[in-house]
Amino acid sequence: MKIIPAIDLIDGKCVRLYQGDFSRSTQVGMDPEAQLAAFIRDGADMIHIVDLDGARSGKGSQLELITRLCRLSTVPIEVGGGIRTMDTVERLLKAGASRLVLGTSALEDDAFLKAVLKTYPEHVVIGIDAKDGKVAVRGWETVLEIDFIDFAREMEGLGVKTIVFTDISKDGTLSGPNLQALQQISQAVDCNIVASGGIKDMDDLRKLEKIGIKEAIVGKAIYDGRVSLKGAFD
Repeated sequence: MKIIPAIDLIDGKCVRLYQGDFSRSTQVGMDPEAQLAAFIRDGADMIHIVDLDGARSGKGSQLELITRLCRLSTVPIEVGGGIRTMDTVERLLKAGASRLVLGTSALEDDAFLKAVLKTYPEHVVIGIDAKDGKVAVRGWETVLEIDFIDFAREMEGLGVKTIVFTDISKDGTLSGPNLQALQQISQAVDCNIVASGGIKDMDDLRKLEKIGIKEAIVGKAIYDGRVSLKGAFD
């Protein structure tokens, strides 16, 4: 099991949302550069960075900060939020990002998605954020009438190899991941499924491992000290 700590950014600060609600954000951890260094020091193999401002606006407003974090990191970085142009893709990859999570653009810009998959297939990850089984976009503020399993199968058909699945109702709640939905999506497609949302402790990670999930993004549980990167799964 690979534990991927999360750095979610709003206005240059590390935050956590509760169930994707921007009005219920809480500042956590240190400044982004110090938090990145701390995660690396604690043994992270990869770090997940999200531009929440960019996810809402689609403009990548914290691109300069995230580019700097990518360049500073000595471990692979996965970046999401507001990646909707080839220029942004190329800038992040040039800075050293290993995986780019496309969410809204995967649904709203078919030409862009196919162009990125064709040019940088090994770097593309699709983020599927779901609420009551339906896909949400634009910083989770718009829910579409698209079933998350149908969308996963469509992405697999385009050649996508990795999917980050987040149950929005679980995110930031420490109530445990949606094991049923994660098992459904992992059985529906052959993609590598990365679990995200609700993970509260090491027991949750063991449950994910039992259903075949090999990677999990963990945010609040790490900041609260419930999950430690040091010695985890050694």
